[in-house]
Amino acid sequence: MQTHHYLGALPKISETLWYVALWGEQWLALVSFSAPALKCMARDRWIGWDFRHQYDRLKLVTNNSRFLILPDWHVANLASRILALCQKRLSADWQTTFGHPVVLLETFVDPRRFRGTIYKAANWLYVGNTKGFRRVRQGYSAKAQSPKMVFLKALQPNVPSLLSGATLNPIYHTGDPKIMLRAEQMRSLPHFFTDIPDPRRPQGRRHRLATVLAIAAGATLCGMRGYRAMSDWANNLGQKARERFGCRREKRRYVVPSQYVIRDALIRVNPAELDRALQRWNQAHGAEDESLAIDGKTMCNAIDAHGHQTHIISVVGHQSNTCYTQKKWAPCP
Repeated sequence: MQTHHYLGALPKISETLWYVALWGEQWLALVSFSAPALKCMARDRWIGWDFRHQYDRLKLVTNNSRFLILPDWHVANLASRILALCQKRLSADWQTTFGHPVVLLETFVDPRRFRGTIYKAANWLYVGNTKGFRRVRQGYSAKAQSPKMVFLKALQPNVPSLLSGATLNPIYHTGDPKIMLRAEQMRSLPHFFTDIPDPRRPQGRRHRLATVLAIAAGATLCGMRGYRAMSDWANNLGQKARERFGCRREKRRYVVPSQYVIRDALIRVNPAELDRALQRWNQAHGAEDESLAIDGKTMCNAIDAHGHQTHIISVVGHQSNTCYTQKKWAPCP
């Protein structure tokens, strides 16, 4: 690769697999798949996901970072055949190696050198060009250079719906399992929100604020992100679970708040009071944790008025996977 590829060899980038195409004992080609681009407007527009899902599901995408046909083996249809063979086995190999599948392939082609013919022949989809910026140590380069053509290949039907949906099938989850709420935890959650003043207008209230906040908190603890995901999680609750959350009873059945009601309550409630209530619940149910993990993240889309990215530090219990507190920090101007 270092000798014959115009970009040279590529070091391992996060989760990476290398393939060698053989004919008998002869090496025909070298192919590598590695971590996808953090941001790519053409790809992200085609998928249709938002930032809440993008950084959580990016591991379901992989980048064809290198593809080299070795000298003396430039044979018609060989490149598309090799791509097709890789596509058939890649998801299973990824599952075996890294513990989760991949559902979408991406690659970038420099139009100054190539036309993307082999990807077109292998039924990859051209979705647009990059802006020409590249990653550097400080973030992104100041000036746009050569834009690249973006090609995508879905490994199964309905990939945009899968990646952009409010909820994700558990077989595609990456990382540690999400927390599951026990019956006593469901019953206790609403009690911690009863002292929070209800900021909603009295007219038309159908659900207690404590119940709405408890369901939103429960959905978040179980891995839901966004109002739609919270609403879907609530709609999937059984009648026993709805009773434990203190849901309203209508026509002998317990009903859950709608997506609008959840969103309306969360954008109106005092965040400081909500945070204190959640911390009290964490303290009550965190006795089983023997150790805590402290982790920091940079919020890529959270920019303050001075142009600084916001950093979040979290404290999580090893045994319960409970997040006890989060604090944000940004450098002072």
